[in-house]
Amino acid sequence: MKTRITLPLMAAVLFMAAFAGAGEETPGVVNINDADAEQLQLLPRVGPALAGRIIEFREANGPYRSVDEIVAVKGIGEKSYENLEKYIVTSGATTLTEKVSVPRSTGSTDAADR
Repeated sequence: MKTRITLPLMAAVLFMAAFAGAGEETPGVVNINDADAEQLQLLPRVGPALAGRIIEFREANGPYRSVDEIVAVKGIGEKSYENLEKYIVTSGATTLTEKVSVPRSTGSTDAADR
């Protein structure tokens, strides 16, 4: 009797787990302690110059102990950090394989207002 109740329950749990994140895409992460310039450029709004500064900072100061330390890099402020934080880690493998794009925020100071 237990097997009949347990088997359908297990099947339902496995089905739900398989589709739980179906609407969410996790593109991957970049390990800011190991990534080369090319990998860093996969991050949103990171080009060759900023990737170079991230690496230079790491080489001059040692590995990043936490992801929020990246705001010490010239060109990365709080807003940039908000765009980066879900894509960066300080340990583990770099798994991001495609450039991440984030839409530009529309503030009250766009070109038409100047």
